Amino acid sequence: MAERPAVPVIIDCDTGVDDALALLFAVRHPGLDLRAVTCVAGNTDVDGVVRNTLTVLERAGAADVPVARGAERPLLEPARIAHWHGTDGMGDLGLPAPDRAPVPMDAVTLLRREILASPRPVTLIPTAPLTNIALLLRTHPEVTRNIERIVFMGGAVGPGNATAVSEFNVWHDPEAAAVLLTAGVPITMYGLDVFTRVVVPGADVRRLRASAEPGTRLAGDLLAHRPPARGTAPRDEAAGGLGDAGAVCAVADPAGLTTRRVPVEIALAPGPARGQTIVDLRGRAGESELHDGERERPLVDVGLDVDVERYVELYLSTVERR
Repeated sequence: MAERPAVPVIIDCDTGVDDALALLFAVRHPGLDLRAVTCVAGNTDVDGVVRNTLTVLERAGAADVPVARGAERPLLEPARIAHWHGTDGMGDLGLPAPDRAPVPMDAVTLLRREILASPRPVTLIPTAPLTNIALLLRTHPEVTRNIERIVFMGGAVGPGNATAVSEFNVWHDPEAAAVLLTAGVPITMYGLDVFTRVVVPGADVRRLRASAEPGTRLAGDLLAHRPPARGTAPRDEAAGGLGDAGAVCAVADPAGLTTRRVPVEIALAPGPARGQTIVDLRGRAGESELHDGERERPLVDVGLDVDVERYVELYLSTVERR
């Protein structure tokens, strides 16, 4: 049987710790062709994101992947940097500065170039606030003809992590997330409900950290900075959550993610619900629809369950490749 061609992917990220884990996986998985990486503010400021991204790609042996600087703030809101990834966005690991610079074009220009130039439709994997993607879709809507799917890390069916109901990437730029949902291409939401569940056991983290290979060792050091979310795994202080990397695993191995296609919309009004992904899991219309009529809402393949062992094994076998 002939091998399936690699899936062309572009990652749009705000490289902190788990975005770096995602990049390491994407570079090394034989079924993925990482064509470019674009950067947006989120886990740290956008210049820090560019620096971190270039450093990770160099460590992974992928210094030829083009990287572009993108939006430094959301469409409407001021920039709000996350507090979970250390002062440098990379767990304060003291990594060296990269040896190269980003490409001399902005993120939207690079996204358009690589999407339209790809011989096969591209899968976009945003693991960050969606500002770059919204700007791309509004400025160059023609790119959708060569986008296979958008698999984004963001949103939540249950509780949020930025507010009680809002996940950080969507909360950071809700208007951009609302634009994404109108892209007119298939969309998969890899939200907090599955994001928090994929945890690498401590014994595996320690093995990665002891590796002599720079990319593998970096994966271990990054996982060591990501303790599991409370209540998601047995007590193991050395265990580490895959976070954003799970979304890339879902592109490489879609069968490990259980999804349901349902209406999703973004709460945009000011107040405590702003940035919530309103996921409609109801099996029938409610009183609102019966009184006011059905509203057209985008359908999204929402991740509701994940095969944890499958994705942990997939990640480990991939990042330990030579």
